[in-house]
Amino acid sequence: MGHKIKPKSLRLGITKEWSSSWFPKKMNFRSSLEEDILIRRTIEEKIAAAGIDRISIEKAGNNFRILIKASRPGLIIGRGGKGVEDLTKLVENKLSALRKKRKISIPVSLSLNIEELKRTEISARVIAQNIAWDLGKRLPFRRAMKRNLDQIMQNRDVKGAKIRLSGRLNGAEIARTEHLELGSLPLQTLRADIDEADATAFTIYGTVGVRVWIYKGERKA
Repeated sequence: MGHKIKPKSLRLGITKEWSSSWFPKKMNFRSSLEEDILIRRTIEEKIAAAGIDRISIEKAGNNFRILIKASRPGLIIGRGGKGVEDLTKLVENKLSALRKKRKISIPVSLSLNIEELKRTEISARVIAQNIAWDLGKRLPFRRAMKRNLDQIMQNRDVKGAKIRLSGRLNGAEIARTEHLELGSLPLQTLRADIDEADATAFTIYGTVGVRVWIYKGERKA
């Protein structure tokens, strides 16, 4: 049997931090988790083109603080900050509808902050999404893999990287898995700073799964 696990899950509390920070009241874990999923899904659907790297959620009672780290923050902020206001209203309306369904009358106070991701080539999530978009535009998969892998390895901090695609590649009748990798990738070393992400490419012949690993060296204790 395979013992596969996400690199981030394995390193939580060691070199990686939780993407959500809150404590549920009494037996209210289900509702809080549903709110988290709703917030992330709404933001990803609304501003997918902004190159989202991370969405962090902090909750203190009914005060929600959301931090979005993106490669193109201008697409989120909009002219005169109108984009942030619209996104905040959309998330608040969705949360209010969910709470009404759960018969919770307490309103939510939402604070939305945008942070720029300065180095997009070392973000596994942004790279995976870029490859998915390339495949959606019918770019040959090998060219997309090689171009993005070369882009990743040009950064001095990167010690190794791997890109894997699964599905009907180039419209082939039989689905298969192809991968490219350069450098080292010590997945079992807990001190290793490994960024991993996946994305889905929607093509005319079906969906193709994209997964990216980036090794940024060892973290010192």
